[in-house]
Amino acid sequence: MKVLAFNGSPRKNGNTELLLRTVLGPAEEAGMETELIQVGGTGVQHCKACYWCAKNKDRRCSNESDMINKWLLKMYEADAIILGSPTYFADMSSEMKAFVDRTAFVARQNGNAFSRKIGAAVVAQRRGGAVNVLDSINHMFLMSRMIVPGSTYWNFGVGLNPGDAANDTEALGNMRDLGETIVWLVQTLHAPTVEVE
Repeated sequence: MKVLAFNGSPRKNGNTELLLRTVLGPAEEAGMETELIQVGGTGVQHCKACYWCAKNKDRRCSNESDMINKWLLKMYEADAIILGSPTYFADMSSEMKAFVDRTAFVARQNGNAFSRKIGAAVVAQRRGGAVNVLDSINHMFLMSRMIVPGSTYWNFGVGLNPGDAANDTEALGNMRDLGETIVWLVQTLHAPTVEVE
């Protein structure tokens, strides 16, 4: 059982990463394999609408200039995928948007490869706009036939400087609850089915 988190913030060790690590905590405690992958600051390229992924049907993006194909392989193997982004002008970071556009399109063109995986969005904001970021990321999950878990509130934390979100106790509690819900869902999806006569 594997849970992946992708950090769309260019700031390593920033608030987005802090929130993502809090969500991953329950999965680690449950003995699941977890990984946090840095997307922001890696130079992810935008989708070129070349449609080679639809023509080739090889579950890969034709653009080999960045890490997208390596990350796609990890996503195909994962049970749950968590996407985290800071709030930039009331939406996700440009690299997270490029990541969403390319990975989701390749998966959709190759048999809806993310279908029935768990998908959760996590957002860091300074003051406002986080709900729009959550909505944008959730559109990717819903269009990919993924399962989107709820929690006790919207999945965002407040902070400007790195580490500020650690003071947002409500957000940390919500992230912990989200992580526990993801663990429950993964375990439930892996539970043996019982046939009823």
